[in-house]
Amino acid sequence: MKKIFPALITMFITICIAIPAAAGTRTITDIAGRTVVIPSKVERVICSGPGCLRYLTYLQGQNMIVGVDSIEHRKTKFDARPYAIANPQFKNMPLIGEFRGHDNPELILNLEPQPQVIFKTYKDMGYNPDELQAKTGIPVVCVAYASLDAKRDLIYNSLQLMGEIIGKSQRAKEICNFMETEISNLHSRTANIPEIERKTCYVGGIAKKGPHGFQSTEPAYPPFSFVNAINVACPPKGKGKPLQHANVSKEQIVAWNPEILFVDISTSQLGENAGAIHEIKTDPAYQSLDAVSSGNVYTVLPYNWYSMNYGSIIADAYFVGKVLYPSKFKDIDPKAKADEIYSFMVGEPVLQHMGEAFSVKGFNKMDLE
Repeated sequence: MKKIFPALITMFITICIAIPAAAGTRTITDIAGRTVVIPSKVERVICSGPGCLRYLTYLQGQNMIVGVDSIEHRKTKFDARPYAIANPQFKNMPLIGEFRGHDNPELILNLEPQPQVIFKTYKDMGYNPDELQAKTGIPVVCVAYASLDAKRDLIYNSLQLMGEIIGKSQRAKEICNFMETEISNLHSRTANIPEIERKTCYVGGIAKKGPHGFQSTEPAYPPFSFVNAINVACPPKGKGKPLQHANVSKEQIVAWNPEILFVDISTSQLGENAGAIHEIKTDPAYQSLDAVSSGNVYTVLPYNWYSMNYGSIIADAYFVGKVLYPSKFKDIDPKAKADEIYSFMVGEPVLQHMGEAFSVKGFNKMDLE
């Protein structure tokens, strides 16, 4: 298995975990560059902000949680968060405040037992970490959530720091190595495909703080990048950095006329008479697309659900690779591969459960009738 911890990351961890500051404590430097004194042994924590509890689940530290934010208590028909589906006990845990980092110090102080550390993603959401630490008297450690394509080192540094703090360093290495190996495998299968044989493609209906229509896309869509696909929404090399999310005009999609279309099934939350699927089936402009007339429209899993679900990104990439270049992925069953990924990352094969609420299922050729 490829090792992803070069000297830079090793140096980062060496700096962050310092000599104990006092008996029973140690000093760390978090991802935001803050110096924080924490207990030598951490057994109880809470997670603030999108993706933070997902990180802890990846590290198999979910049993250390003593409270959750409001996203875990929501009663909703739709959910595409594998970490939460695999841990239904989160729904019954005490609240620490509103989701997206809007914590309630009073609720935190009433937790029994008390957390020893608060992990926080997206430090600019809700309370400033220093203010939250001052109001609760509990050390706040910032970790970073980032693009799995462009900023993996930041993800790996965060997981390794969190793992070191909670005594899960080996698991942190394993989860980072797992993601890096899968991404390398995807790249290696498609790296040598001649440019002339690469399919042009577009993904629409991408979720972004809720469901959207077909014009919602990601110019930097990682599943396309990982299999070296030609994303028509991505600017050519040297023409600027691709946006994480964009709404493009209908006219532009028609002008691009990609060979293969993908649709994020989160769009089906908008109902039968709205969203990307309805638009493709009924809008004359989209009906004119070659991909629609030839039936080359496929569904992918949503991964933007309380920030990015990295396992779903990798699973989507295997399905995209299978559609675009079947000879390179003939040994891959995308649905089985997705559950293999989920089993390793969150401990359960949750694919079927994740798709139950959606009227259209992921990893299928779309019925355009």
